[in-house]
Amino acid sequence: MILIRPIISEKSVSEAGKKKYTFQVEVSANKTQVKKAVEKAFDVKVVSVQTIVVPGKTYRTGKKWLISQKSDWKKAIVTVAGDKTIDLFEVGKSEK
Repeated sequence: MILIRPIISEKSVSEAGKKKYTFQVEVSANKTQVKKAVEKAFDVKVVSVQTIVVPGKTYRTGKKWLISQKSDWKKAIVTVAGDKTIDLFEVGKSEK
């Protein structure tokens, strides 16, 4: 499974109006794999894919306040062609 989850934030929802959708993907996935996975899952035509490796945050834990680190993860920003949209990012719109 290449796509892990959609990233729903204030910035990603505003970018969805410009046909740019943000997903968390596997760290080992490349742009071609992400493009094929989005096209298959949502039946859209993907124009471009941008990937970013987000470094994991450090945090302190335990009785001795040991420093630990969360895993790195990858984010992909997918641009869709035409008048197609991905419904996961349409927040607050009501159908009448």
